[in-house]
Amino acid sequence: MEPRGMAQSSSGKFRLRAERVEAVLPILKRTYPDAHCRLDHASPLQLLVATILSAQCTDDRVNIVSKDLFAKYRRAEDYAAASQERIEKAIQSTGFFRNKAKSIRGMAAALVDRHGGEVPQTMEELTALPGVGRKTANVVLGNAFNQSVGIVVDTHVTRVANRLGLTDHASDAVKIERDLMPLVPREDWCLWSHLLIFHGRAVCTARNPKCGDCPILQDCPFGKKTIKERLKKRKN
Repeated sequence: MEPRGMAQSSSGKFRLRAERVEAVLPILKRTYPDAHCRLDHASPLQLLVATILSAQCTDDRVNIVSKDLFAKYRRAEDYAAASQERIEKAIQSTGFFRNKAKSIRGMAAALVDRHGGEVPQTMEELTALPGVGRKTANVVLGNAFNQSVGIVVDTHVTRVANRLGLTDHASDAVKIERDLMPLVPREDWCLWSHLLIFHGRAVCTARNPKCGDCPILQDCPFGKKTIKERLKKRKN
């Protein structure tokens, strides 16, 4: 059983975090009204492939590569029938292309064998596909099927969530997601990720974040601390 003092402390921390989300969410919505999935796609299958390609790769690079890829491979059957070498060559510039090609071909073969070539719409079925983890499944469910099953946690979400003090975990995506889900209204789970990603790219960058220009500075512990440290250095 959790000690009384610890339980009260945990409850207080949760309330503080929930209030912080409540404060910054509308500000981020106003600041980034066009926040959306930046992976170009016209179908759940295209988004699934693009998300696999996006590992350790920029969305811009994936969009360049996927344009030709999607023109050549239109169905799951097309990917499943393609040779490993042909897929590797087509996606080489995204990095880790051997593993990605293997994942795409394995995923496509599983779609054909288990789902008639269609992308399934449940977390369990998606994560049972080769090369598809929870993050990829969340991207597809939220953006292709408008299902709020979880929160996508990438490097930007990880960084911004930590700086806002919304999680106790520095890098574990599953645990960070678990911290965020009860704080954010379920209907905003998908949008929340996009907002933090857009904010992480535009203002809350990994190096030299633009804290002075941050619209949510008032509610950001990291930003306030950074501003104080910068002012102190200038005085010295």
